[in-house]
Parts: sequence; C-alpha cells; structure tokens
Amino acid sequence: MSVAQKIACGTIFIAASTTTLQASAATPQTASGHADILVQSSASWNGKPYEHYPTTAPELTVLKLTIPPNSALPWHVHPVPNAGYVLQGQLTIQDKASGKEKTFHTGEAFTESVEDAHRGVSGDQETVLILVYSGTKGQKTSVPLKGEQTEY
Repeated sequence: MSVAQKIACGTIFIAASTTTLQASAATPQTASGHADILVQSSASWNGKPYEHYPTTAPELTVLKLTIPPNSALPWHVHPVPNAGYVLQGQLTIQDKASGKEKTFHTGEAFTESVEDAHRGVSGDQETVLILVYSGTKGQKTSVPLKGEQTEY
C-alpha cells in the first residue's frame, strides 16, 4: 500500500470515528431517575385536613419567594392547597387563631393551611422558598386579612 493510500485509509477511519462519536453523543442514555418525596400529606402543617380541590379546571402556580432577614409576612389565608420548600434560611409559620407555630429549615418541605390565617417569619438570614399552589385560573394564591397586604 502506498503512502497516499495509507493516508486516505486513515482519513476515512478518522471521519468514520468522528461520525460515530457525534451520533453516540447526541443519543441520551435512558434512565428512570431517582425521586425523593419531600412532603406528602392530606393535611396542612397544623393538622387541618384538606377538604377538596377547586371544581373548575386546575392551574398550578410555582413561586420563588424571598423574605428579608428577621421579617414577618402579613397575616393571610390561602384559598387552595399548597406546599413549600425552604431553599435557604428558615421559616417559622405562625397560626393566628391558635398561636401554634412550627419552624422549617433549609432542605425541608411543608404543607400550608387552607383558609386558616397564618404568616411566615424569617430567621437571622434571608429566607428563600419555592411555593406550589393548586388553584384555578384567575384565583389568587394568597389573600391578605383585612388591613394587611401581600404581594404573592
């Protein structure tokens, strides 16, 4: 085999190898993944059972809420079932009627109350939450008590 033929064969081999690598890189491997249940409950953090979902078409809302250090959210209620996850900091949820409270830290999930007045209070550092609401189109995720205002 001549030098020119060897170079041509090598070029064809490199081209074929490159095509094979590109094809295998574009095809993702099938995997089932791993899921950890962070929270699963038929009642809110304060023990009140969820009664029902809205009867109209559902609309899910996911919020990222950042609360400054040492701050209390306004007293409010949620008209629909919802849950949260603490990405950073801590959140103490306070129930207005009973005075009951519970603190959740980074990496913890919680279920929120429906139609029970409550508020969240941050700790010494900024608190960042992911909140998920199961509502309907046009429905607010949070309703402030009279004289209070909420932004979410």
